[in-house]
Amino acid sequence: MSNEKHAFKPTLGLLDATMVVSGGMIGSGIFIVSADITRNTGSAGWLILVWIITGFMTVTAALSYGELSGMFPKAGGQYIYLKEAWGPLPAFLFGWSFFAVIQTATIAAVGVAFAKFTAYLIPALSEDIVAIDLGFLQISPAQLLSIAVIVLLTYINTRGVKNGKVLQTTFTLTKIASLFALIIFGLIAFKPEVWNANWENAWDLHKLSPDGSIEQYTTIAAFGAIAAAMVGSIFSSDSWNNVAAIAGEIKNPKRNIGLSLFLGTLIVTIIYVLTNIMYTAVLSLQEITAADKDRVAVAASHVIFGSAGTAIIAVMIMVSTFGCNNGLIMAGARVYYTMANDGLFFKKAGTLNNASVPGFALWIQCAFAAAWSLSGKYGDLLDMISFVVVAFYMLTIAGIFRLRKTRPDIERPYKAFGYPVLPILYILMGLAFCILLIVYKPKFTWPGLIITLIGIPIYYAMKRNTGENDK
Repeated sequence: MSNEKHAFKPTLGLLDATMVVSGGMIGSGIFIVSADITRNTGSAGWLILVWIITGFMTVTAALSYGELSGMFPKAGGQYIYLKEAWGPLPAFLFGWSFFAVIQTATIAAVGVAFAKFTAYLIPALSEDIVAIDLGFLQISPAQLLSIAVIVLLTYINTRGVKNGKVLQTTFTLTKIASLFALIIFGLIAFKPEVWNANWENAWDLHKLSPDGSIEQYTTIAAFGAIAAAMVGSIFSSDSWNNVAAIAGEIKNPKRNIGLSLFLGTLIVTIIYVLTNIMYTAVLSLQEITAADKDRVAVAASHVIFGSAGTAIIAVMIMVSTFGCNNGLIMAGARVYYTMANDGLFFKKAGTLNNASVPGFALWIQCAFAAAWSLSGKYGDLLDMISFVVVAFYMLTIAGIFRLRKTRPDIERPYKAFGYPVLPILYILMGLAFCILLIVYKPKFTWPGLIITLIGIPIYYAMKRNTGENDK
């Protein structure tokens, strides 16, 4: 470990930690992905059930992570849990995927989402305008704004965790309140004829095209459709585990990490399910599938608020994505910090600056996320990485069983709720999801898997360079 005079400062309480969980989860997905879920499932019942299944998996995983966070309450989170349970190579492959795509491309996608909806209010920032033409690359004002936001939030976080904490808690509380307000106003605008039509054949699973045409599934293909639908809901519910990465800066981490994981994921799951119920109360299924650029929330808001609806949703998504990115940026750098101290990342990333935060790790993450913002390819990669994200969650939760066998004497201030039934159930559901994606949607699996496997030669090259041997 690095010998430095600076150390992480425990600054975040239970509310702050819960807001990191909820804030990292709520980005732009809940406003958009229900269109694709409805196209894949074709019914209101299955739309809601996909969100409930995803929510159940997320809360179950969070409850399981509580045991691991109590055992290893230090910076690094999932990387640490994988290393303790399975060794350095699986941990590095997670960290490599996390840096290469999972975290940095998510930061880019959320940043561009912020910029796209800002363009509703300021059209000059549209993604359809070319601000800089380099011949081989056209850069839009939306991409430039995305990079500016990422740089700003990175700078704020380099000034100390307290600044990031205040921003995170304020923005997350604001967006939770805004979403509940949207749900309430949506239910007030309830349309009985729309609701009755949507729920008349609520469990008729089929493909529904934006033009209204229907395609029935075979029994086996129906499972593939459910898995494809869950790609969007899983992406929208991801990043809940970021709080574990900042364990060194949380007060009483053995208690507060596990509790914040449960509270944060439960709050967001309830919000997501209620939001989708509200969608089916004001929009027909065809209107959901045919929403312009999949912006279901904008279509619903037009029904609820009239012409002011677009501006209202634009402001909500700006608040949501700004706060989301703050949490992603704050947490990501702590993983690279821990990897660096294991000799598996840039050495300088393993140091803390004068504000007791990993400044270099924050800036290198910023540079990579900015590059993704310019590439325009982050959206495809985020879909493709869902397979890898769930696979690492399964491996981490399986680590609970391994650690109970190999390290039974280690202190466990909190034990996984429902063990062994709920952790096993999560692993089985995750396995089914991954297998179905491999079979029916290979484009969602192979690119992410290849990116992960590229980490194997990188791992051994780094081990060679540091002169270390696996123990």
